[in-house]
Amino acid sequence: MLDDFLFYVEYGINHVLDINGYDHVLFLMVLTVAYVFKDWKRVLILVSLFTLGHTISLILAAYDVVKINGVIVEFLIPVTIFIMAVYNLFTAGKTLNKGVGLLFFSALFFGIIHGLGFAREFHLLIGGASQKLLPLLEFALGIEVAQIIIVFVVLFVGYIMQTVFRFSKRDWVLVVSSIVIGLVIPMILENELIA
Repeated sequence: MLDDFLFYVEYGINHVLDINGYDHVLFLMVLTVAYVFKDWKRVLILVSLFTLGHTISLILAAYDVVKINGVIVEFLIPVTIFIMAVYNLFTAGKTLNKGVGLLFFSALFFGIIHGLGFAREFHLLIGGASQKLLPLLEFALGIEVAQIIIVFVVLFVGYIMQTVFRFSKRDWVLVVSSIVIGLVIPMILENELIA
């Protein structure tokens, strides 16, 4: 029982921290780059909503409620990253308390899309198992742990850049978001839907 728990939690952590699947990290970067440590409650809500969306997709796929073309999902994942990064470009340095609901909804909805990207592999892993919900929740816990690690790193690097190297918050958000856009445009253009 403990072995299964540790397996699925570790599997979730490795899913997020996999160097070959850096799209998850890029999304978390653009989702949280505009925040600082004192915003930890809002950041935790955003990240948890993303995890919830991811988990909803996996549950729907595990129980054969939804099946979606992998090529479409692999196209949509970098598009979600691009949208968040462009949002950051237009809102950098502005106080947008009115946009919080939209951000929360986007984190949840984009989490669903990202979860669909992994649903097929996860379905193969537990597809024949009689008990699917517990492994899904254990996997979600691993995802949440890994995401909190990444978010901490993003906030910490942002803190260093803004205090030691004197980047303004606005410039830091613009630089990181622009770099991410530069990384995801090729991912979008190389997708089978476009190529």
